[in-house]
Amino acid sequence: MTYHDPKFDPLPTDLYIDGAFRPGADGTRFDVLNPATETIIASVASAEIADADAALDAAERAMADWAARTPRARSEVLRKAWELMTARLDDFAHLITLENGKARADAMGEATYAAEFFRWFAEEAVRADGLITQAPASGARILVQHKPAGLAVLVTPWNYPAAMGTRKIAPALAAGCGVVIKPASETPLTMLALMPLLEEAGVPPGLVNVLPSRRSGALVDHMLHDPRVRVVSFTGSTGVGRKLLKSAADQVLKPAMELGGNAPLLVFEDADLDVAVEGTMLAKMRNLGEACTAANRIYVHRDVASAFTEKLTAAMSALKLGDGTDPTVDVGPLVNADTRDKVAQFVADAVAKGAKIECGGAVPEGTGYFYPPTVLSNVPETADCVHDEIFGPVAALQTFTEVEDVIRRANDTEYGLVAYVFSEDMKRALQVCERLDYGMVGLNRGLVSDPAAPFGGTKQSGLGREGGHEGMLEFMETQYISAAW
Repeated sequence: MTYHDPKFDPLPTDLYIDGAFRPGADGTRFDVLNPATETIIASVASAEIADADAALDAAERAMADWAARTPRARSEVLRKAWELMTARLDDFAHLITLENGKARADAMGEATYAAEFFRWFAEEAVRADGLITQAPASGARILVQHKPAGLAVLVTPWNYPAAMGTRKIAPALAAGCGVVIKPASETPLTMLALMPLLEEAGVPPGLVNVLPSRRSGALVDHMLHDPRVRVVSFTGSTGVGRKLLKSAADQVLKPAMELGGNAPLLVFEDADLDVAVEGTMLAKMRNLGEACTAANRIYVHRDVASAFTEKLTAAMSALKLGDGTDPTVDVGPLVNADTRDKVAQFVADAVAKGAKIECGGAVPEGTGYFYPPTVLSNVPETADCVHDEIFGPVAALQTFTEVEDVIRRANDTEYGLVAYVFSEDMKRALQVCERLDYGMVGLNRGLVSDPAAPFGGTKQSGLGREGGHEGMLEFMETQYISAAW
């Protein structure tokens, strides 16, 4: 039975190509489930190769006019998109909860964050600053400007159905590019529901196209080999990112990759424990831990480990588990059975190797992909969760005594997305931050994501940056003109 909701009437479930919703080329559809009830929300069209070609054709036609518009004209459209989405935050939060499962407060936070990318890049659209200078040796003038790179293929994950799309669409449009977005098949509805809003804001038909698909690999690979595509922006696992980079290499596409993480969180002996626990709750439990920025390894100085564990366990135990549509619920279900089972396996492995369960730690009976907030203490270095993303509501605690040792352990991973440091000694804390091999560090804060900041990592956590001024430049090429006068 298909879900109906007056907040989105009708709820778009077809592909969005050239400014219109249409079924896929072969009529194939797939079901989207509510992870809290395991019931079908909607049946969604599944894109095929012919649909990808039609979307790229539409984006090419629309981009010619869009790129020629003034930066201010593009800016005004993005500003209008922010206004319209902000007026409907409640509706989008509701839909996010239905298809992703996250609790109401988390969903509202995501909807607000997602809308803010339109406002931020409305302001950045008019700031693609160039340069005029004189070459010291030849005396020739050096003129530098930034131009739209070309068509962009955007591939987004299921953990942020709205924000991962707007974080890519907004800078691409600000830069003057046309896009085709392939949302995750678990959560395509939010992105489809956004399209009528973009139409109302003034985005021309064809400039943004949405292709849900169960044949994601073949579909994206086909688009990355189309000569009109010049940018690929992907958020997801490092494994899939490597495959996309190999495909992108065939045409030397410009890649923007936000990949996996294994975030360390360091609590020093002089930390304000209330601030540290509050920050840890944000870093661990925001989005139920289903985030590449989630604190994955929590290192606590031995002198404060007992007190910190007690406070964190109390905070985690106080969270209410249930269907996220209930506004009193703090923690909703994980997105699917595989994700829940993987989290349960991480906990079982850690306990078998000597970890102690302080709270949670067992899959509840009944319908839905639920896993309770869990605290593990005494987690050994050999535990699987120390070396892989947990992607769930499990806080894995370890202890340390020496600064050099904890920095070494924190950096001992192929990932380098984000780290967190809690200490009242600002001199030492900043020294530690600089030595952490991560693209972002939260200092006495459990939240680093901000549309105005360059989001991204080092090592195998990605290439390029999203947000900030850098986010728009990922969709632009620098052109240099040599002249003499």
